[in-house]
Amino acid sequence: MPWYNDLRPEKDHDRKEYSLVFPGLSDNDRRAILPNLLHLRAALAERIPVKKNDHNLLLASWNIKEFGHLDKRLPESYMYIAEIISKFDLIAIQEIKSTLKDLLIVMKLLDNNFGYVITDVTEGNDGNSERFGYIYDKRKVIPSGLSGEITLWDEITQDSPIRQLKRSPAITGFKAGWKSFIIINIHLHPGNNADDKSLRKEEVRLLIKAIEEKIKRGHLWNENIILLGDTNLYRNNEDIIQLFHDSKFKESEGLEGKVTNVSNNEIYDRIFLRTNDFFQLIHKNGKENGDVFNVYDHVFTEASRRDYHDVMIHQKDDASNLTSDTAFRTYYHRYWKRNQVSDHNPVWIEILIDSSDLFLSQNLSAMG
Repeated sequence: MPWYNDLRPEKDHDRKEYSLVFPGLSDNDRRAILPNLLHLRAALAERIPVKKNDHNLLLASWNIKEFGHLDKRLPESYMYIAEIISKFDLIAIQEIKSTLKDLLIVMKLLDNNFGYVITDVTEGNDGNSERFGYIYDKRKVIPSGLSGEITLWDEITQDSPIRQLKRSPAITGFKAGWKSFIIINIHLHPGNNADDKSLRKEEVRLLIKAIEEKIKRGHLWNENIILLGDTNLYRNNEDIIQLFHDSKFKESEGLEGKVTNVSNNEIYDRIFLRTNDFFQLIHKNGKENGDVFNVYDHVFTEASRRDYHDVMIHQKDDASNLTSDTAFRTYYHRYWKRNQVSDHNPVWIEILIDSSDLFLSQNLSAMG
């Protein structure tokens, strides 16, 4: 769980010296943040399964908008991000930028049970100064030692107009309970006009071709592969989705068809799995358990919009057009709140990490 020493009343600081992340907070700030955090925690408790040692693994994926390059996030925004992250055992993050400022603030808010792994920045204009990362609960998850990026080679790209994916996918191994697995963290080319869709399809084709070749050569550390992230796949991209299915990657049932993007009615954030028989997801109501957590149902809501009018005026470079309630509403929902948290919602699945019963039953059957 996160540390919230910053939310102690100012009078507490006179009695004991606490380590503060946001020393400039006032009691008025705290009075505004505390009920929002309590509401968010209640919503997370209702919608996210409880972490259970030696039983389940809560795996999430979240594109946190320009994480490290936006300079106007409020202290409460970092607290909301940390609170959400803390509910998962392992969360894959896309769009961590070249500076680690935001990541390190969130890590200060999280308790010492959490660690992180990040990749290097993908350089060049196409890389958009982005890197991938993982935040994990050290009590449940252990990095396996496998960590790198998937780069393409001449044999793969000889008939292709592109040589590398714009943002090199991160490939990282983890262990939790009985389970060991690889995560391939991706952020594919955006846009849905003919050229953008064609480029994204080629990225997927080449990535899958590289994965298949690595499997064929026995170069992967593990046969359980989870491919996730911001796929930028639109609803009408069935031909691209079919490429995953043709390569035995199955989309998590709990997430199929669920909107993940805040900006539009699309399903950009997805989780595909290619796993062995021992690797199982926990089922709820007859299907694999997983969902989207809709952040703005609980914080930075329409009901709380007017609380931030003064902040929006102060932060906006040119606030001259914020002259009506309608203008405030449009700016708040289209831009401001998305720059506070993200334009994507986190998605998650629940993995069974205790296969003792299956293992013992199979061994009993084998003995005849």
